[in-house]
Amino acid sequence: MIKYTFSFLLFVISISLLQAEQLYVNPLIGNDANAGTKIQPLKTILEAAKRVNLNKEQEATTIILSEGIHLLTQPVLFTNDKYTLKNRLVIRADVMPDDAGWSPQKMPVVVTATPLEPGVGGQEARGIQPEVSHVTIEGLRFSGSPDYSYMDGTNLRRSYPIWRDGKNLDDLLVTQCLFAGNADVLPLHVGVIANGYGLVIDHCVFFNCKIPVVFWKNDGGTGSRSAMRYSLVYGGYFCGVWTTQGTNGDEFDFHHNIIANTNTIWIREKGSKRRYKASDSIFADYTQLAGYGSGPLSDSDATSTDFLEMKNVLTTGSVIIEKDQSKRNYLQLAEGSIGLNLKTGLFKRNQ
Repeated sequence: MIKYTFSFLLFVISISLLQAEQLYVNPLIGNDANAGTKIQPLKTILEAAKRVNLNKEQEATTIILSEGIHLLTQPVLFTNDKYTLKNRLVIRADVMPDDAGWSPQKMPVVVTATPLEPGVGGQEARGIQPEVSHVTIEGLRFSGSPDYSYMDGTNLRRSYPIWRDGKNLDDLLVTQCLFAGNADVLPLHVGVIANGYGLVIDHCVFFNCKIPVVFWKNDGGTGSRSAMRYSLVYGGYFCGVWTTQGTNGDEFDFHHNIIANTNTIWIREKGSKRRYKASDSIFADYTQLAGYGSGPLSDSDATSTDFLEMKNVLTTGSVIIEKDQSKRNYLQLAEGSIGLNLKTGLFKRNQ
């Protein structure tokens, strides 16, 4: 009897494992007519999204990207809002930064070359757009747009590698991702911009992005906490973090971050009265600590830091970035830099 019971349990477990949807994407050897298995991968993230949106089974989904260039020629929209905190939509690298065989060259590179569409104050190109709750994006490298930012004196072209529009959506975790841009060649306007609740930026690196992350607006209801933690921002030529009136300071965790070589550390929505706390972080080589994101800046607007309570935050010194591409810590803190004790960057485990 015990033998048959054990066999039945194994059968039940095997059935439950089969119910977890997995799709592999490999731009080099994949084909969008394939089954999407590891042996027969898809070619594009777009095809993976189409299949995910059609699958109404109540199950988790994992999309696994191989190393190589994943070119987005139109926004990758996820609309099948069936996920839960446990059964998530996960878009991840095949080899993660903490894996033994990882190197910077193994990161899947997502290039947002989508057609520009009319937006506020110009045009915008959106990359991965999860219009669903309970999403994890991990281990990927995102580049800027091959188009130029400049249009005229008041209009810009904006690149958004990760965008979420829904103001009632919750739980978007972006972890161990690298966002790398160049103001003149591959401008990256905002790495992650998300309406709704529960946007968590964890162990990410933003190198030469105009704005790393915007914690955007919500519908005024309730949701999970947003956070920015263990992340490195270097070369933010507008700011290091952007919060809005919808970013409740009592429900926003900001700790173990480094923002360096950046114009303004913290931008708030014009008129925002929110107060925030920052702890165990470094703000270095910046022009001003605080400012507003729209409207004219008065001297008091630009310099006032009354909204920000800082605990164990270093505001002096210089951060050194590793530029050797053969090094495991490429575009992260170099040996000997200040801030190594904070454990910011792509690695969650000790290296």
